Amino acid sequence: MAVHIRLRRIGKNPGGKPHFRVTVFDERKGRDSRIIEELGYYKPITGVAELKKERLAEWVKNGAQVSTTVKSLLKKSNKGA
Repeated sequence: MAVHIRLRRIGKNPGGKPHFRVTVFDERKGRDSRIIEELGYYKPITGVAELKKERLAEWVKNGAQVSTTVKSLLKKSNKGA
């Protein structure tokens, strides 16, 4: 299964308040298809990122591909910890 971990935008689009959820997707389906699992959220205005690092590590161990944006969020959250 081609599984990817990436951000999904859920905030208002035109000039609104953007916020994102870190989600696991099956890339063989469409962009707006159902997610497999939600692993956290990211609010760029405040800089707050909450991630379920144990579940994320388990997905990566099982072969999921992580987007570059999620990788940078992981690095930021590890620096703050």
